[in-house]
Amino acid sequence: MPSARANLTKFAWLSIAAAIATIALKFGAYVMTGSVGLLSDAAESIVNLVAAFVALLALHVAARPADEDHHFGHSKAEYFSAVVEGVMIFIAAVFILWTSVQRFLDPQPLENVGVGLGISIVASVLNGLVALTLLCAGRQHDSITLVADGKHLLTDVWTSVGVVVGVLLVALTKWERLDPIIAFLVGCNIVWTGWHLIRDSVDGLMDKAIDGERADAIRTVLDRHSSDEVTYHHLRTREAGHQVFASVHVLVPGAWTVQHGHDLVEEIETDLRASLPALDVNIHLEPREDPRSYEAGLRTPEQL
Repeated sequence: MPSARANLTKFAWLSIAAAIATIALKFGAYVMTGSVGLLSDAAESIVNLVAAFVALLALHVAARPADEDHHFGHSKAEYFSAVVEGVMIFIAAVFILWTSVQRFLDPQPLENVGVGLGISIVASVLNGLVALTLLCAGRQHDSITLVADGKHLLTDVWTSVGVVVGVLLVALTKWERLDPIIAFLVGCNIVWTGWHLIRDSVDGLMDKAIDGERADAIRTVLDRHSSDEVTYHHLRTREAGHQVFASVHVLVPGAWTVQHGHDLVEEIETDLRASLPALDVNIHLEPREDPRSYEAGLRTPEQL
């Protein structure tokens, strides 16, 4: 697993290369046209570059195996990357909103619109291809870092589309204040993206339970092993980057031998990992007849 995770850093390097290329292209488009909308688009690409370097560092740390000081591994490092990216997005948004207000109060004519838009379109296509690559890799490997980076780049693509349309409309209508209005809307959209990234990252750092689909997959396996003798309760889950952790209490007749109970637990764990390969599960075996098995607000034998 560690080597497979380490290979994900190649996608971070891809994001870094794309960010450098798009920064050069978009700032070139801004210099040629003087469009504050294109400037806001270029500013977001700088955020992309910083976020890509943070993602690279996070993926390196998350790929480390468990050690004496981190018994559950280092996968939560990916959440810090997403938080940093969200904060950087907010910083870019403030710059964009401030610049757009200034340009609205003091509108300026645009120049070389055709060439500038052509350059911006090339940068957007490049960002779009990289975004789809990152999203695909992130979902395949359960990496919140790559998914966050991919979503950010995809938002950047739609931002660029809006800016291009806005600049084109300015050229056609000669209404110069439309350019800062588009830039302001871009800033608002970036704030929304940053908020979602930070919210999802905080959920991970606060050990929020996994989504319903994967929780149902765990319950399906547990239900398959349940019977008149075997039941379960107190299923708890959390997620840390690409890893999923679960714990559950399995209740069996107290007269069972240790070997019998151990064999059942091994069988359940094998089936659970087959259903969710990234799952790290801890099963606590309890006797059905012992009242202490139902303490801490857990279900009583009649409720099982």
